[in-house]
Amino acid sequence: MPLRSPRPLHQDAVHHPVFARFYARMSVQADLRGGVAGLRRELLDGLSGRVIEIGAGNGLNFSHYPRAVSEVVAVEPERSLRRLAADAALRAEVPVDVVPGAAEALPVKSEAFDAAVASLVLCTVRDLPRSLAELHRVLRPGGELRFFEHGLAPGPGMAAVQRGLDRTVWPRLFGGCHVSRDALAAIEAAGFRIVAQRGVRVPERGPALPTSYCVLGTARRSYD
Repeated sequence: MPLRSPRPLHQDAVHHPVFARFYARMSVQADLRGGVAGLRRELLDGLSGRVIEIGAGNGLNFSHYPRAVSEVVAVEPERSLRRLAADAALRAEVPVDVVPGAAEALPVKSEAFDAAVASLVLCTVRDLPRSLAELHRVLRPGGELRFFEHGLAPGPGMAAVQRGLDRTVWPRLFGGCHVSRDALAAIEAAGFRIVAQRGVRVPERGPALPTSYCVLGTARRSYD
């Protein structure tokens, strides 16, 4: 298996134990009541071959991978979430290998994967361009990047609220999350070609939250 030697488990790239416990509970409720489980299925539908997933969290994507996927390498930097992901991997219908590591320095060889998955993680990475450059590196030419990410609200009022939160309390309270990042622009700047995308609201009904505005889609690595 083309893995670099991961850093020791006691040297975790990210350590947010309080947020990890909150996220583990909140993400399950979002899947059950907020419609996120359906978006995960849509995100992963049609994938095949070897897949790398960054920021796998507590492994909620694992049960939605189609059987045509031969292997998932799931990278998760936070120890508490990685333990939950390892448990979820045991229940998955496809082989899942959960490993420590950060998106900015993926512990895998170049051009080793047919597809990559970024699911509600690009908002939290410390260096967004570097993380996307790493995904570009590890994908084979023509490989797919599937993404489901927070985005900037279309209206100026909520967008201003999002930017204000990102400058102040939001990243500190929510494990480094930034709700106003432009994931689409960053993906294109990293050398990917976006081939499909649509805006989604989470939850679909009810009051809008700073995290409600999301984008789901597919991009391809160039053959250059």
